Amino acid sequence: MTTIYDISKETGFSPTTVSKALNNYPDVSEKTKKLILQKASEMGYIPNSHARILTTKKSWTIGILFDEKLNVGMKHPFFSAIIESFKKSVEARGYDLLFISKDIGGDKISYLDHCKIRAVDGVIIITSKPNDEEIQAIINSDFPCVVIDNECRKSSSVHSDDIEGCYKVAEYLYSLGHRKIANIYGSLDTFSGNVRYNEFKNALKELGLEIKDEYFVDGGYFSFDGGYYAMKKLLELEELPTAVFAAGDFMAIGAISAIKEMGLNVPEDISVIGYDDLELSKYITPKLTTIKQNADLIGENAADILINAIDKKNSRTSVIVPVELVVRDSCKSLT
Repeated sequence: MTTIYDISKETGFSPTTVSKALNNYPDVSEKTKKLILQKASEMGYIPNSHARILTTKKSWTIGILFDEKLNVGMKHPFFSAIIESFKKSVEARGYDLLFISKDIGGDKISYLDHCKIRAVDGVIIITSKPNDEEIQAIINSDFPCVVIDNECRKSSSVHSDDIEGCYKVAEYLYSLGHRKIANIYGSLDTFSGNVRYNEFKNALKELGLEIKDEYFVDGGYFSFDGGYYAMKKLLELEELPTAVFAAGDFMAIGAISAIKEMGLNVPEDISVIGYDDLELSKYITPKLTTIKQNADLIGENAADILINAIDKKNSRTSVIVPVELVVRDSCKSLT
């Protein structure tokens, strides 16, 4: 196995300089680093992780705590896209990822104890319940944390601009001539469900539209079934809405299924707009008009914030990522 001493002999630089170059110390010139890194690559040098930990005082491991109520886990395309983006960003800077669980070798432990045992450098948290006691224990610990798709007073956070998204939906439907607009909202005990419910109501009020309680139906935890059964309730109303905003694409797709089942058409009879811009949305019939969340940018921002916190280059930071209206075929103009 190639060592730093072998690289030292080949390059003529001292073992100390070689070690500093391999660990990206600032007191080694870029030219010297480049020569040493190139030779190390040619010689097939693989850094010793234990030595690297001792040298840099880091484990070079980041924990991912993924705990949500949708019961789909990593299969949900929005969250998997965020994690993939985060993974690419941190791996490019030399970090490994570790999923934080409550089980090591069959022994039940807390999330915080898992982080301590594995000596992670920091943690990203994706959860629908940030006030959970065990999650709060990590947020209140010395581990740098970033909460994703949520907001937290004691930790850095990254989430989409749901206020902007709701106003874009309301203004778009209004511009098409819709005045009877319903909302299938996500569970109010989630951050995004709560924000989208309240801000969509505010947007409709600002447009001077009447807020009808019967037009607001709980779709649960953003699932197909939640959207389907919520739409069924809307279809029982004496005065049907001309447009429906479902606060998640899966709910929107469930709503479209319920509408079709009743012998109605989208968008000819009822327009439907979603939220997320999941890959599936462009392949259903009709193709779904929706609000695009930038999962790549959320993941990249989370990586930047967390690594800067690990390196003590920033304090608590919150980033709100812009959203975009994607117009396809599921909404009809009434004008």
